[in-house]
Parts: sequence; structure tokens; C-alpha cells
Amino acid sequence: MLSSEPISLYVHIPFCETKCPYCDFNTYAAIEPLMPSYVAALNTEIALWGELLGSPKVHTIFFGGGTPSYLPSDDIRHTMKTIHAAFNVGTDAEVTLEANPGDFTAEKLDTYLDCGINRLSIGVQSFDDDLLKMLGRRHNAADAVQAYRHAQDAGFHNISIDLMYGLPYQSMGHWQNTLRQALELAPPHISMYCLTLEGGTPMERWVEQGSMPTPDADLAADMYIAAQNDMKASGYRHYEISNWALSDKLSRHNLTYWRNEPYLGVGPGAHSYLQGCRFSAVRPPREYIRRMREGSKGAGNNSMPEVICCVPVVDEIEQIDKSLEMAETMMMGLRLDEGISVEKFTERFGTPLSHIYGDTLRELEELALIQTRDGAIRLTHRGRMLGNEVFSRFFS
Repeated sequence: MLSSEPISLYVHIPFCETKCPYCDFNTYAAIEPLMPSYVAALNTEIALWGELLGSPKVHTIFFGGGTPSYLPSDDIRHTMKTIHAAFNVGTDAEVTLEANPGDFTAEKLDTYLDCGINRLSIGVQSFDDDLLKMLGRRHNAADAVQAYRHAQDAGFHNISIDLMYGLPYQSMGHWQNTLRQALELAPPHISMYCLTLEGGTPMERWVEQGSMPTPDADLAADMYIAAQNDMKASGYRHYEISNWALSDKLSRHNLTYWRNEPYLGVGPGAHSYLQGCRFSAVRPPREYIRRMREGSKGAGNNSMPEVICCVPVVDEIEQIDKSLEMAETMMMGLRLDEGISVEKFTERFGTPLSHIYGDTLRELEELALIQTRDGAIRLTHRGRMLGNEVFSRFFS
């Protein structure tokens, strides 16, 4: 093994029954005939990484997509068995699967629990049926509530739901109603994301053509503030800019990203960050399958770049120098309510934080965008509203 540091594992499932018009993720509809060959290729890649890395310890696993719940549950079971054979999965590992509300059956939920999945992330997005239709979702509000209850009844105690705000046609009343219904469910974790019109998506085109109204940025900001107030009043911890949790239900997998710690991504288009190397896999599923059938390119084990080059689906590799690693650590860490520990930064990089960003930190404090308290640098309330303004300063 090249390192004793535990890693997080992301497993990409690129299949969707339908593709939502706002989505620019590496996902595809109407390619179901590829599922068997894709799962075979995915498991081959997982086994290869386990061999090349020497079965490192894995402390979180995340099945994302796409729609992992759209895949047959036996395929999820098979992949979990491969992961356990290839890696040292901790007994307390957090194992998350993303799901659409309409995909739940008793058989699927039982299979998920049986094979070790202990956390679900349900893509609710809204509790307004008209907005769900506009978003291209396959479920309605009643389906979402029923799916959440089914997951609870099956034995899942760690459930997250995703919500979206800043949508075309979405009023403050729509948003407050969605917040109310979400809080009535009282899920342990809620993620809320402002709509971004991604380039090349149908929704971006509709807005450009004038057939759909441009989202109101000021209204979206008011929706975010309303969410902050309602979530705080309901006892949720606002532990990351877009995420709230009860008690100890923070997303441990996503904390890996926000703390700029190592993770491995498998599947087409998946990204990884190991020992100063950031790399990604080829995006088209058919090309991914074809390359994995070719097998390993060798058994390089002298350095991480050599190991990465042995995996046939790796498409791009970038070496992250210390300066960029520090800037990214600041950007990601400041998204968290825990902020950046001055002591841990010094331990990680061997240089006091003030020696690297002293002038920047003083300027941001004067602008009331950050504050230093209890040995950590954190965003202020104003800083959370202007996060991109703060983050850009560390890359200039």
C-alpha cells in the first residue's frame, strides 16, 4: 500500500430512467442494455484499484450518479461484495446510496440494508407538484413522503433529502411550504442547493430562448436566509454552506471533500484525489466498458502517478502542488462551520497560516467576511452569503 491514510470511495452509476433538464452530470437515459456489461467493468475497476493500492482502509462509500437506485439491487449487492474483497472497509464505515423516491420497493430496501448500505440520500428537490414537473422529476410530493416513510419503516435511520431553491416559477410561498413539509418529516440531514443554469442543458436553453423565466437571484438569496432561520429554529446544525444535520448525522463522505482529504472515484467520469494527484476517468460509458475489458496497463507501484497510469480508464491526471493544495484547503474548509483550524493547517503544510495568507485574512476580517475564534477561521453570516468572493481571494 502506498499510504496508510484511509480513503473515501465514490462509485458512479451513470444510468437514469429520464434525464432532468437542469442536470449536467455524467448521466444517461435509455442505455439500460449496457447495465450488465457496465457493472462487470465497474467491478473489474474496483478490484484493480484494490490490488494496485494494497487494499487501503475505506471509511466512507458513496453510490452516486445518475440514479443508483435505478440499478437492479443485485448489482448493488455484487458491487458491495467486490468492494469488501478489494478494500479494508471499516466496520463503522458510512455507506450512502443516492435514490429517487419512485424507485423504492421493499425488496430493494432490504437488499440495501443486507449488503451494508446504512445511509440513503433521497432526491426530493421540492414538495410542489408543478415545480417537480418543471424539473422533469418522475415523482410527486406524495411519492416523496411515502418513499421517506418506507425507508424509515425498512430500518434506515440515517436519511438525507435534497431540496432545490432559486427555481424558475418558484415563489417564496412555494419554498416555505417545501421547508415546512421537509421539517415535518424531520430527516437527520437536509441538503439545499440553489439552481445553477449549467451550460448545454435544456433548462439553460429554455431561459435563453425566453420560454422560461430567468431565476431571480435576489429571491434565491431570500430563500436561503429563510432556510437558515427555519433550520436553526428546528434544531439543525448548519455545518456546511448547503447542508444541515441533526446531532451526529453529518455526511462523513462529503466531509472528506470539504476537508480536502483523499478519495477514490470509480466509474465513468469519476474524479479522484490521492497523494497530490487529481485524476478522472473517461466519461462515455461505452468507452469506459471497452477500456476496462483491455485490462491493466501494468503493475507500477513505485509512485502514485505510476499506479494511476496502470488503470486503463484514467483520462486526465493533474499534479497538485503545495500552493494549490493550500488554496483548495482554504476554499473547501471555509464552507464548513468548523472552519479552518490554524493548528491543523500548520501541521499539514509545515507553515503557519498567517505566513501564507496574512494579508488576505486581515482584509477579509476588515470586510467582516471571516472571523477568528477558538483557534479557527470561519465565515461570518455575511461571508456565507458572499462565499465566492471570499474563496477567490486565496487563488489570486
